[in-house]
Amino acid sequence: MSTYRAAQVAAVGRPFEMVRREVPQPGPRHVRVAVDACGVCHSDSVFVDAQVPGVRFPLVPGHEIAGHIEELGEDMQDRGWQVGDRVAVGWFGGSCGHCTPCRQGDFIVCQNLKVPGWAYDGGFAESVIAPADALARIPDALAAPDAAPLACAGVTTFNGLRRSSARPGDLVAILGIGGLGHLGVKYAAAMGFETVAIARGADKADFAKQLGAHHYIDSTADTSVADALQSLGGAKVVLATAANSDAITATVDGLSHRGELVAVGVDMEPLGISPVQLLMSGRIVRGHPSGTAQDVQDTMAFSALHGIRPMIEPVPLDQADEAYRKMMSGAARFRMVLTNG
Repeated sequence: MSTYRAAQVAAVGRPFEMVRREVPQPGPRHVRVAVDACGVCHSDSVFVDAQVPGVRFPLVPGHEIAGHIEELGEDMQDRGWQVGDRVAVGWFGGSCGHCTPCRQGDFIVCQNLKVPGWAYDGGFAESVIAPADALARIPDALAAPDAAPLACAGVTTFNGLRRSSARPGDLVAILGIGGLGHLGVKYAAAMGFETVAIARGADKADFAKQLGAHHYIDSTADTSVADALQSLGGAKVVLATAANSDAITATVDGLSHRGELVAVGVDMEPLGISPVQLLMSGRIVRGHPSGTAQDVQDTMAFSALHGIRPMIEPVPLDQADEAYRKMMSGAARFRMVLTNG
């Protein structure tokens, strides 16, 4: 019997443990992917801590998967995929195809979205079964450990910016320069935006400039974030990657007229925004989900073209528990990535 290794959580609050499982066979319109690398995302904690309905234990999380196709299921022969193809699977792990958003072609907000690690076993393993519509082709220029975080952190920031109202030359601010934000700054600069990085502490200014930021705002300084943004002319877009509702709220008055706040950082606390902050200047506040497999593929292609790579700490799969704890503590710089082989 052929087996593979996986890092699983047996129950809420339990540490990760390494187990062996029988290698599964892919069903129709599915493939088996040999996982070469998998990023450790803060959103994994939503499943590990059972903060959403339908979580089943034992749980294998992981939705930043990079690997190669090992086996094709039925009905896959004419779908453009072959054994050996390098593929990524992100937060978008497949859609139902029949809900209203899917029927409108808006697959990322599918009402039955199949997130790896929630709908099916994720990438904290040597093997994963994924549906065909979740597959994104990895460019030759990207190594698996670099490609993996782009399937969630990368596509979220890249897509959030390219689908915003900002145009080249506009002032765009990235709130937070951590796991998502450091990529957001790189993408914003590469897209031709006048890029502002916002973070805590004056000591991060040099790092922000190294990422490509034209300006840096210390959110702990005496001048408020909003006033600092307005002194630069007001931000056309703020991409809020920080998972802190108070920090997100503090940027709203820094938006220009018709400015747009795009929230991608996850915090369960409400935003403290009043209608008058939005009405008089016609400002917009919206959330932005990750992106489809095609969006992931676009993100990787753009990254390869512009030499953009995530800052990662690769560790072996059997150190999954240590990697997860480091990510949760905020000590990771900036994406922990589990590797096989």
